[in-house]
Amino acid sequence: MRQQAWHVLPWIDVAKAFEVHPGKGLSLKEVNQRLTEFGQNMLHTKKGTHPVFVFLGQFKDFMVLVLLAATIVSGLLGEVADAITIMAILIVNAVLGFIQEYRAEKSMDSLKSLTAPEARVLRDGVEVRIPAAELVPGDIVLLEAGDRIPADIRWIQAVNIEVEESALTGESHPVAKSVLALTDELTPMADRVNMGYMGTIVVNGRGAGVVVATGMDTEMGIIAGMIQSVEDEETPLQKRLAQLGKYLVLISLAVCALVVITGVWRGEGFYKMFLAGVSLAVAAIPEGLPAIVTVALAIGVQRMVKRKAIVRKLPAVETLGCATVICSDKTGTLTQNEMTVRQIYSNRRMTAVTGQGYDPKGEFHGGDPMTSKDPLNEALKVAALCNNSILTRKGIQVAGLFRSSSKESPWGIEGDPTEGALLVAAAKAGIWRETLERKEERMGEIPFDSDRKRMSVIYQGKSGKRAYVKGAPDVILRLCKAELTSEGIVELNDIRRRTIMHANDEMARKALRVLAVAERQLQEDEKDDESIEENLVFVGLMGMIDPPRTSAGKAIKVCRHAGIKPVMITGDHRLTAEAVAQELGILRENSQGILTGAELEYLSDEELEKKVMTTSVYARVTPKDKLRIVRALKKNGQVVAMTGDGVNDAPAVKEADIGVSMGKTGTDVTKEASAMVLADDNFATIVAAVEEGRAIYDNIRKFIRYLLSCNLGEVLTMFLATLLGLPLPLLAIQILWVNLVTDGLPAMALGVDGMDKDIMSRPPRAPEESIFARGLAQKIGIRGTMIGLGTLFVFVTALFLGVNMLGARTMAFSTLVFSQLFHVFDCKSETRGIFEVGLFSNPYLVAAVLISTLMQLSVVYLPPLQAIFKTASLLSWQWGFILTVAGGPSILIGLWRLVKNTWHGDTSIARG
Repeated sequence: MRQQAWHVLPWIDVAKAFEVHPGKGLSLKEVNQRLTEFGQNMLHTKKGTHPVFVFLGQFKDFMVLVLLAATIVSGLLGEVADAITIMAILIVNAVLGFIQEYRAEKSMDSLKSLTAPEARVLRDGVEVRIPAAELVPGDIVLLEAGDRIPADIRWIQAVNIEVEESALTGESHPVAKSVLALTDELTPMADRVNMGYMGTIVVNGRGAGVVVATGMDTEMGIIAGMIQSVEDEETPLQKRLAQLGKYLVLISLAVCALVVITGVWRGEGFYKMFLAGVSLAVAAIPEGLPAIVTVALAIGVQRMVKRKAIVRKLPAVETLGCATVICSDKTGTLTQNEMTVRQIYSNRRMTAVTGQGYDPKGEFHGGDPMTSKDPLNEALKVAALCNNSILTRKGIQVAGLFRSSSKESPWGIEGDPTEGALLVAAAKAGIWRETLERKEERMGEIPFDSDRKRMSVIYQGKSGKRAYVKGAPDVILRLCKAELTSEGIVELNDIRRRTIMHANDEMARKALRVLAVAERQLQEDEKDDESIEENLVFVGLMGMIDPPRTSAGKAIKVCRHAGIKPVMITGDHRLTAEAVAQELGILRENSQGILTGAELEYLSDEELEKKVMTTSVYARVTPKDKLRIVRALKKNGQVVAMTGDGVNDAPAVKEADIGVSMGKTGTDVTKEASAMVLADDNFATIVAAVEEGRAIYDNIRKFIRYLLSCNLGEVLTMFLATLLGLPLPLLAIQILWVNLVTDGLPAMALGVDGMDKDIMSRPPRAPEESIFARGLAQKIGIRGTMIGLGTLFVFVTALFLGVNMLGARTMAFSTLVFSQLFHVFDCKSETRGIFEVGLFSNPYLVAAVLISTLMQLSVVYLPPLQAIFKTASLLSWQWGFILTVAGGPSILIGLWRLVKNTWHGDTSIARG
């Protein structure tokens, strides 16, 4: 029965299909049978993996297994500190991975919290309150304002029912419900006004409905199923580093084995060469890589917190840094989630309503709203009085001047957002309902009804009884016989009616939601019924919209400049989505890049994959549509970010390469499914995330460049010396010391270097881009070779000049260390040299180099350490020779780049 389109059937036929009497409900026997058939009204989850196995699963990675082997080797060599360090790195990484996987499973728990705990139903003709889990298809559910709908229902009674569905459908205002059958089976979920859905909230009225779906068969259950069906994928960074790690390990082991074999073949002792080979392997394998990546990402997370973004998964920032598409929900993300009056048509002219008040060219003149008959003034008065919402300030109902100096408005609305917008518009003109009601008293009300499409109130004042009416423009206009103008009340002829409807259409084309306001002087003996709504005087039209965020428009411009395509995906109507998208710059003028949910229904997955590359706006879409869109973009090789706040966004947010949820308005479901939460719900914060992501990737490339250049220099020093039949220039303990001094603090500090100024002027890097792209491999190869040859040159020259073996090894040892300490400053930029990068721009790096320098000097000059590391004190000329060879390449390359960049202009745009 779940597949039936219940919204197209008369409600009595729906009741018959479920064999239930609308006035009696089901019998206990029928309930028990259906519970057996359909199961409990609950959202089910997959059986999770035991936490212990989730934790142990973090040690399956190839790189992690190699590092475990390196830990054992370090321990066998007596390097207990090194072994403890590597093990600590592994445990930290495993804990982080465990937390991420364990928290991901909470999405379903959050989804369950949106289901109602209890339900009021008819059973055997008696109204009873039962646990919502015991609801079955066919139950008659009774609902009123404040209730959460416990299952999917077809309304069979709706008295002024309005339901808040924004978390499920994306609608920015409550939806009026009806019992009338619809005609189109393909009517989007947001337009099925005779249906109610699990998890949505009744905000007004009362009614009853027959349950048509429970548990996983509800729309909420379908979303739950989609969340579970989304599989986690590795981020581009994780894929690149996994590939890099395997590649480096294999090469390092092969080269180190070759060094051992060559040394033994040349006559060196096997044990001596074995120790040297194993030490070289420990030094060459980049065991610091996971630590540096973790530190770089963690620092990025700290920066993001300061910029109002909370990262739940460390790789998320990097992934967003290479995003090519940002799919964003409209309501509350790109817009302010506050209905706002933009235009008022009265006295035969249009008046613009700005953020501070009224357009100076408008006709509003102020004055006492009780005596002034200025049409705009009167329209605002009607809007304020024919209204049940309350304007509050910091939770206190007030009447006074409408202005605030704070960036975040302290004003709020209690009640219907549309009515709240009318109150705010009146308040901007100094018209407050509380002030008006000191002179007029409300005597009665004819509430809004989805069939009548209007609301009326009756007030008694000194001038007698008056009716104030608001509603749909076409309905109100049919009830009007006159119009209020600055000349007074004039007859409303056919020409004026067409002119007013033309103004209505003009507002509608701008995606404004339009209401008409009218009034009428009543006789004292008139009845307070619908007859008072006849022979009205038309006063004006009020056009309102949920306005775009100013910061979102700026952020979208930055996204486009950075080569990122912004895409709007919303449950709102096409016209509204188009207007907001054009105002924000997502949709260019005359663009055809819009698709609706109805149009998506007719597209196959293959057709959608072609369409997504030219479409920027999706309107009236369902959660299933959002998921299809994200998957289609990913099929095209795009790295997709998806922002959202409602439950309807959760599956797509989880499916995206990087899911971003809203911290203020976002549901717990979406937050748990996301990788990053925006604390301020500001789209502009996403731009900050992109910036940080790119900076982190830059820093990881800097670290890799430094680490591999140094490791290559160490391997070449030993390999070439063995190949040429020279004595070993470095001992095993010295190799491990070099690894500690240079791969430790300096590498860590480089991993958190500052970002380049042009970082948002580059296009996103390709998802499949190698970590060695843009000449990085060449830079590593050249500089690693220079470090190796320089070290070997110092060693051979020292022997040639008569320096003993102890002194020559100390000179080679120090040359290798200081070559790397000089090189760390080269790695701050891929296009600028040490004279341009600002040597002191990263104080952590300067401090790290100074500490490493002191550590190296200590092993050269302190007698106890000299005995351990087999070193000798060096003379001044020896240091001069060492520093010239070690620092010469950095100085020469720096001078060459300075001249080149000065002559040809700054090439920082190409910086990686």
